[in-house]
Amino acid sequence: MIALDEEYPFEFHDESVRIPKYNGYTTRSFYITMRDGVQIAADLHLPKGLPPNTKIPTVLVQTRYWRAYKFRIPFKWFIKEPRKPEVVKGFTGQGFAVVWVDVRGTGASFGTRAYPFSEEEIQDGKEVIDWIISQPWSDGNVITYGNSYAGATSELAASLNHPAVKCILTTHCPWDFYLHAVFPGGCFNEKFISLWSSLGKVLDQTRGSGLKVMKAYDPWLARIAVLAVESVKPVEFEGEKSNLNKIAEVHRVNKYPIDYFEKVQARDDKIDEQGTTIDSISTFSKKAKIEKLNIPIYAWGSWQDSTTANMIIHRFLNFSNPQKAVIGDWCHRAKNRANPFHSHKAPADPKKADQIKDWVKFYRDCLDNKFGSRKILYYYTMGEEKWKKTENWPPANQKMIPWYLNENFTLSPTPPQKDVGSDEYIVNFDATTGIRNRWYTLLSVPVHYSNREKEDKKLLCYTSKPLEQDIEITGHPIITLFLKSTHKDGMIQVHLEFIDEKERVHWITDGQLRLIHRKISSEQPPYRMVVPYHSFLRKDILPLVPGEVTEITFALYPTSILLRQGYRIRIAIGGADKDTFARYPAEGTPTISIERNKKFRSYLQLPIIQKSS
Repeated sequence: MIALDEEYPFEFHDESVRIPKYNGYTTRSFYITMRDGVQIAADLHLPKGLPPNTKIPTVLVQTRYWRAYKFRIPFKWFIKEPRKPEVVKGFTGQGFAVVWVDVRGTGASFGTRAYPFSEEEIQDGKEVIDWIISQPWSDGNVITYGNSYAGATSELAASLNHPAVKCILTTHCPWDFYLHAVFPGGCFNEKFISLWSSLGKVLDQTRGSGLKVMKAYDPWLARIAVLAVESVKPVEFEGEKSNLNKIAEVHRVNKYPIDYFEKVQARDDKIDEQGTTIDSISTFSKKAKIEKLNIPIYAWGSWQDSTTANMIIHRFLNFSNPQKAVIGDWCHRAKNRANPFHSHKAPADPKKADQIKDWVKFYRDCLDNKFGSRKILYYYTMGEEKWKKTENWPPANQKMIPWYLNENFTLSPTPPQKDVGSDEYIVNFDATTGIRNRWYTLLSVPVHYSNREKEDKKLLCYTSKPLEQDIEITGHPIITLFLKSTHKDGMIQVHLEFIDEKERVHWITDGQLRLIHRKISSEQPPYRMVVPYHSFLRKDILPLVPGEVTEITFALYPTSILLRQGYRIRIAIGGADKDTFARYPAEGTPTISIERNKKFRSYLQLPIIQKSS
């Protein structure tokens, strides 16, 4: 357990949330009819023993991953809990109602979906909220919660400007859907999007047998799921149950993100005839609407969970709402550590029960008008194993220190001294970060970068001498490469690693860029950024000129880590990640030459926190 101090972000130790007020809860399911007649499936969980005429606030969760399961025999004989029992138990025990909804076109809800987070889906939230505050047990206050997809719907609910919504709790969710999920660095996140789309499709067909699709990334979990889960939980009404076959038939016309790959490459490419772009459904595009009510936002992310750390930083920089922002060292569900100094099987700290108590404290502070106008970002420094806080990003005392690519595959603070120097690399399309990387954890599996020693042999690596003193890296590393290629297209992926005193290689962070998106734009970005701005717009695409040296600069994903004296820093450069990204170019094998000489100095800028004397 980490020692509590003024920089520790969590308040589960507060006496007001340690003892539940209620023991157990009741559950009933029902449909809420929308403005166009579509019926939305919902479960209502109320504290057991709630006194008559008692009015309580409501936690609203809107998911596309089934609000609850129907289990097969014999599992249903001893599993009576909802899909997220620890969350429901934690909130209802503290005197909150919980309404869990299958969003339009998913689970046991009727309707269809052309793409995620549509305006129709968002507007459904308004009618669900209207239903909630009309109920006899409601005190008229609604607070939103969600992780991942439901985290985005939690935040998007604020764009409705509904006066009943008092605060937002969003964890590990996308924010800029182009960069944070579908095309990080302009590179199609093909394997994850394919798996995510396949999972969505089988879920929308309502039957548990479809969960076998999960075997692609977790065979054991897939077997258990198929054995245990019969279907999404039907809605029960007047002694009847909703007809899941009928609902599945309605869902057959649904569209999924993988369906748009042929249409979308650039940020401004349209996904339908109405002119919808990925940006137009992204949370950042709802900035003015979300800021209007000025309600508090409590947001969680993690350094190694996809790009959720970037999401936290960008929201913090751009939204004026009061905020408590947290970047930890967890996997996507904040269940296991994601930290090179701990096993990927190690439980997250704080544990789930304490996380929920901390969230309850946030809700109560907001409902009692105690949260105020504060805007603080808490972040965890791996290796130092310490929480820190800042009111600005980047944090104070950060300085960008260059480390140069040098001869003999070294990484050095000293610039190259020779007039000529370069290293050739034939792109190895078998290179991989595996199926437990920062992207696969979006499928709720732990983060685990294994076999880095083996994988680095497939890459072009530059390694430093042992560090002469401890250094803290906090922020976005920036890579600048002068390179030439034999092809007009390609990608560059850069891994930042360290080698410990036992010669073990540990992965810290990475970043990638599709080379046709290399232009640094001088135009206004869609939101404030602290890294080089690539527009990823169609008009800024620049094919490489084979054999011509060109400058490539882009940010790696942010991190915070303390590297000890004696460790060595490594960057490993590749042009493919076979288990994650699409192949660039689609055909052929590029040879890339990295320049490292007095004229073309390729280097990595590390965001070092200068220690005060």
